[in-house]
Formats: sequence, C-alpha cells, structure tokens
Amino acid sequence: MIREFGRTAAGAPVQAVTLAAGDLRATVLTYGAILQDVRLEGVGHGLTLGSDWLGDYEGVMRYHGALIGPVANRIAGARAVVGGHECQFEANEAGNTLHSGRAGCHAQIWRIAEQAEDRLVLALDLADGDGGFPGNRRVRAVWQVAAPATLTLSIEVDSDAETLVNFTNHSYWTLDGGPTWAGHRLRVAAERYLPVDAGLIPTGEIAPVAGTALDLRAGRVIAPGDPAMDTNFCLSSGAVALRDVLWLTGQSGVSMVLATTEPGVQIYDSARTSRPGHAPYEGLAFEPQGWPDAPNRAGFPSVALAAGGRRVQQMQWRFRR
Repeated sequence: MIREFGRTAAGAPVQAVTLAAGDLRATVLTYGAILQDVRLEGVGHGLTLGSDWLGDYEGVMRYHGALIGPVANRIAGARAVVGGHECQFEANEAGNTLHSGRAGCHAQIWRIAEQAEDRLVLALDLADGDGGFPGNRRVRAVWQVAAPATLTLSIEVDSDAETLVNFTNHSYWTLDGGPTWAGHRLRVAAERYLPVDAGLIPTGEIAPVAGTALDLRAGRVIAPGDPAMDTNFCLSSGAVALRDVLWLTGQSGVSMVLATTEPGVQIYDSARTSRPGHAPYEGLAFEPQGWPDAPNRAGFPSVALAAGGRRVQQMQWRFRR
C-alpha cells in the first residue's frame, strides 16, 4: 500500500509504503528510506520509534529509522585518502564527519523502483563529488517482509570510480512500548569493541569485552547507563555471510534477533537523543556496518569499493511474541 505522507520543507512530496506478510507489517518512507513503523500481530504498540510528521525527520529525528550512507558513523578530521587522492568531507561534528553530513542519504528523496505487497525497492543516484565522496554511484535498497515475522534489508551499490561504501539502518527499537528501554535483555555476539576518544573517534585499539561492562556475550538485563553505549562492537574482521549477531528481549516477552553480513554493529543507547515530547533512553539503536573511521585505519576492515565494483550489505530482523 502506498499513501502520501507529506511534503518536505522544500515542497518535495514524500510517500509511505506499507509492506506486510505473515504477522509483520512495516512502513518505509521515500524520504531517507526511513523505516517509519514496525507492527507485530498481537502487540499493541510499534516496535521502532517513528513519527507521523515529516518535519520531525527533517529536524531532531533526522537519523531515526533512516538509511545512513554513503558512509555511516564517523570519519576523523572529515578527510580520507580514496584511490590515491585526498577527499575532504563536511565537518559536521566536532571537526569530524558524522553520517556523511548534509549530503547523506538520510536526507534524500528516494524513488520507488519496484513495489509489491511484501517487497519494496528504493533507488537513489549519488553524483561524483556529492558530500566530497567520489564516484557516480547507483544505490538500491531492497526491503522484504516474509512470514512469520521477518524483515530484510539489502543495500546494493555500484560505482564508476573507487569510493567508500558503508551503509546502515539507524532504527531505534523498543519492544515494550514504555518510556524507556530499561529492563530489556540484550545479548551481542562480539568478543571485541573499539574504545574511542572524547570525540567518539576510535583510538585504534581493538579491545576485548571480557572484564568490562560491555561483555554482553551471555546476555543480561540492561539499564540506562549500565552500560553506557555509543560503541562499535567488532563482530568479525570483514564481511561474511548473513548470520545472527544480536538478541533483544523485552519484559513483555517480545523478542528480536538481528542478523547482518557486516563486521560491526554500533549500539547507541539514545542518552543524548529523543523524539519531540519524549525523554532520552526511549529506544536502542543497532547499526550493522563497517567499523567507524575505517578509511583512516589500515588495521580495520576496509569500506573501499573499487571502480566498476559492487557492494551488497544485508541486515535482517526477526520478531517473536
């Protein structure tokens, strides 16, 4: 089902597309390829934090549910060498680049390339030099809902020049529908994480989670500040086949399993983020992706894409009640 959602501040029309199969229903916007709503049969509240007003997504909710790219997370000093040439990006956070700056895909209007009851393909063309990133790039975001309650996102990118590609989805999740996510049980299949400096840039160390509050390998109930998280958990040394990496269970008994092909997952506890009229810690952001500042770290899994190459990133959410 396609409906009109609103118009941007510049007057561009935005559509909302609802996909359904089995017990799951998901709504995606053409603005930012945003996952605006997720509903599970028999559960009286949405599972992801969204808004019914487009202005929120152009404002304080600019990353909520959005498809972040072409490079998610942070690039130190807003610069990197790509294909032997130094590229300068927008410095939009303390002298660094966060989520590709204002030219990021989260703030773009995507076009509907294909649409069915359970499948949606959104497309976006990125011109050479947009935001400082090289290459004419073609991006396709393929959303699929399958019974009993599975949502899959595949991001496909082609480029005519060497470039950087590190997309992610930036949805915030809450399985109980309460004012905060306190009481959720979280398990993460990561033995290492990336310590960061005061600007949230990786120091270069790849540290073990063992003996720290970030050791979530066995799973435990978490609370705001226990542990504090705006953290990349290291899942592997490179992209792999789709596998389960994270398990979240609410006190209500609703559960979610996250699978991804990516070598990392950034977990953000929303300590500094809230929707209008709501408080911090309302939802947990899980961002499957390459490691932050990878273009400037030789020891991190590469996010470079060769000229004429294609990168496919995949993530999947499975729900139960």
